[in-house]
Amino acid sequence: MLDRVLGLVSLVPFAIGSMAAPAAAPSSVDFEFQDPAIVESSGLVVQGGLFLTTNDSGDGGRVFVVDGTGRTVGTTSWEPEPEDVEALAPAEPGFVWVGDIGDNSAARESVTVLRVPYGRTAQEVEPASYTLVYPDHAHDAETLLAHPRTGQLFVVSKNVFGGTVYAAPRTLSESEPNRLREVADQVKGVATDGSFFPDGRHYVLRDYVDATVYTFPGHEPIDSFRLPAQRQGEGIAVDERDAVHVSTEGQFTQVRSVQLPPKLQAAMQPERPEQPATTPPSEVEGAQADEPVWPWLLLGAVGAGFVLLILRKLTRHGAAS
Repeated sequence: MLDRVLGLVSLVPFAIGSMAAPAAAPSSVDFEFQDPAIVESSGLVVQGGLFLTTNDSGDGGRVFVVDGTGRTVGTTSWEPEPEDVEALAPAEPGFVWVGDIGDNSAARESVTVLRVPYGRTAQEVEPASYTLVYPDHAHDAETLLAHPRTGQLFVVSKNVFGGTVYAAPRTLSESEPNRLREVADQVKGVATDGSFFPDGRHYVLRDYVDATVYTFPGHEPIDSFRLPAQRQGEGIAVDERDAVHVSTEGQFTQVRSVQLPPKLQAAMQPERPEQPATTPPSEVEGAQADEPVWPWLLLGAVGAGFVLLILRKLTRHGAAS
């Protein structure tokens, strides 16, 4: 109940702001979830053409594997039951990170991430579990990021006045708590999910209304774009082809592909080094402009004629003597 109340309260400023907000970015329907057990899709990952999601708090430990038609083709479940699963992040092929990081009352001494296998099958597993501890105090969070090249995990806190990005150690310990480190603050406040782009130089955070793209590792906002209207949007994922997908809570809800604004796409392109300008020889300092060739040809012809004339006279004088 507290989760619902806080969710509704946090929606108030977005509802007011949306009255004057620009139109949503163009989007199209990927599919609708067909599984009646998917009732509160709270995280989203897209890998190898498969869509992975998990229910919000209240469900057991479970990941759904969904194909491009919306049909559930596999599930992975585990014990013990998590406290508040809120997010997913991609791991290596065949695995996904599950973020048991929700904490509406900001009272948990630690949170947990699990490395869960998945596939086109129903399976029960004992996933590797890692304890994370914040450097200051407890935070509510619904966003787990995994860098596509290093695999490092990041947790983004959920706060109306601005979120904070916390980095986990690059190598996690199963036996000891892993202390998080603050690396950026004042990112999107009520962040409900996020995802890195494949280039590893950008990531996106969403709330219930729009999404913002940030640089990495600078964590500077580039631009925001409006998301399609959803019941309670809590999922966003970027696939291997840079396509952005969003999901929402509710039974039989849609997963949609969202087109980034062209201006934002252009801003995300890598900067190309400027090519040095080539200067014409006539403009190089100390160089002389090209001179016409015909005077030299004329002078050569006159000289050759003079030499022939001298030789002819010498030849005649020799013959006379």
